[in-house]
Amino acid sequence: MTDSQPGPKTDVAHWPVEIRLKKAEKVLEIDFDDGRTFSFPAEFLRVYSPSAEVTGHGPPGQRVTVAGRRHVGIMELIPVGNYAVQIKFDDLHDTGIFSWDYFYEMGETQDELWQEFLDALEAKGLSRDP
Repeated sequence: MTDSQPGPKTDVAHWPVEIRLKKAEKVLEIDFDDGRTFSFPAEFLRVYSPSAEVTGHGPPGQRVTVAGRRHVGIMELIPVGNYAVQIKFDDLHDTGIFSWDYFYEMGETQDELWQEFLDALEAKGLSRDP
């Protein structure tokens, strides 16, 4: 999936120039217009889905720790306008809308976010394995 539409980029700060879904490797790679490239394992995207199910239905900071998704894969990317994609995971989760800016922010802080996730699993006695 490559963006080739001319015209304005809306209000997106970081624009993808190429998106590669590597189903066998369970990885989504995104190249941005500033030269940055981020590689997101499907498990990372699943546990940091911007859906209400994961972010919590209450006040900010109520993120749910999603365990048991070590082997999750991505079945489909569904474009949402020019600003995002919806990811359909093979555990049938598909309610999060991932904006380009959200991908970029996650990419910049991926190591820290992953460590926070691992720490939360440990604190709650949960596992990445199903």
